[in-house]
Amino acid sequence: MAPTDETGQVARHTSPLGATPPTGPPPADGGAGQGARMPRWLPRAMVLALALIGVFQLGLWAFHQLIGLLLNIMIAFFLALAIEPAVARMSARGMRRGLATFLVFFGLLIVVAGFFTLLGSMLAGQIIKMIEGFPEYLDSVINWVNTTFHTDLRRVDIQEGLLHSEWLKKYAQNSAAGVLDVSTQVLGGLFRLLTIALFSFYFAADGPRLRRALCSVLPPARQAEVLRAWEIAVDKTGGYLYSRGLMALISGVAHYVLLEALGIPYAPVLAVWVGVVSQFIPTIGTYLAGALPMLIAFTVSPLYALWVLIFVVVYQQFENYMLQPKLTSKTVDIHPAVAFGSVIAGTALLGAVGALIAIPAVATLQAFLGAYVKRYDVTDDPRVHGHRGRGEGPLTRARRLSERVRHRRDGSRDESG
Repeated sequence: MAPTDETGQVARHTSPLGATPPTGPPPADGGAGQGARMPRWLPRAMVLALALIGVFQLGLWAFHQLIGLLLNIMIAFFLALAIEPAVARMSARGMRRGLATFLVFFGLLIVVAGFFTLLGSMLAGQIIKMIEGFPEYLDSVINWVNTTFHTDLRRVDIQEGLLHSEWLKKYAQNSAAGVLDVSTQVLGGLFRLLTIALFSFYFAADGPRLRRALCSVLPPARQAEVLRAWEIAVDKTGGYLYSRGLMALISGVAHYVLLEALGIPYAPVLAVWVGVVSQFIPTIGTYLAGALPMLIAFTVSPLYALWVLIFVVVYQQFENYMLQPKLTSKTVDIHPAVAFGSVIAGTALLGAVGALIAIPAVATLQAFLGAYVKRYDVTDDPRVHGHRGRGEGPLTRARRLSERVRHRRDGSRDESG
């Protein structure tokens, strides 16, 4: 039986609780509101954000993996800048640039090989001497201990105790296990040196081609700036190496005088070692340079080793606070405080490599930016010249008074004439 209109209206207006809630008007579009839907751009934005995060993480991982190669390329670039003047001078005389670069590298190789050959022969002789004289040193120490502390030690007992000690066995086992690590580090160091030498050779031999490649992607105005920055970098790097070489010479001469006065064997080689290592190996070069002369002096007399230690410490203070700032400010043309701060910052950022290249890099940047900084004439103020500006001193007043008297006297003479 079909419902009537009255029963249909009652069913529509009756609720389970007996009340009839009011009904609002239906939506105009007949469907759900647009606010409940997801914006169309949101999925695309989420995908783009995830892609950017992935690319950033990938680039960060690649940078950490390649940071060793980047540091080698940076060292090679500054080394190429250092030998650029010599290569350019030989190339200007008609020699091929590749051959000129090869001759410069060959000369450096001969110098380095000769230095390490002399140093190795000296060390081998001293080690053999120390091993041969070790029983005598041990006997003297045993006699001093027996005399001082009234003991009855014998060298045979000490040797047997050392040979059967657990400490010596563990040390031998650790040394045998560490041979592979040392070999790996040596091979890694040789590969790094080969990489630096190869990149340096290419940077120096193909310097003009590299500059043309850089300038080809830049407008003419930027090309002049790049070439000028390159020239400044060559000059500053050469000046930095010149200052280091001069300090190495002064340090070598000073230490040679001391070692020769004390009668230390191999004084010339030790002096060259101190000069080169202390100047061209940053951070730890000073300690490596002073340790070897002290060891050789100890084989002669412990008192001589103490004298060498005192001289090394005093000379390093003189070099760090007086000699190095003045030479660096003249050759590289930067303030001593800026040079000192740049070395600290370079060490904090890149370690030993940063300490080595910090000064030429900062000098290049300072000279390049100096051309774009507009400078004005300084006002003639006493405070600019270091005076306190609270009035003239007695000498200044006396000088001005004498000048006024002289002007009046000259004027009266002119009138009388």
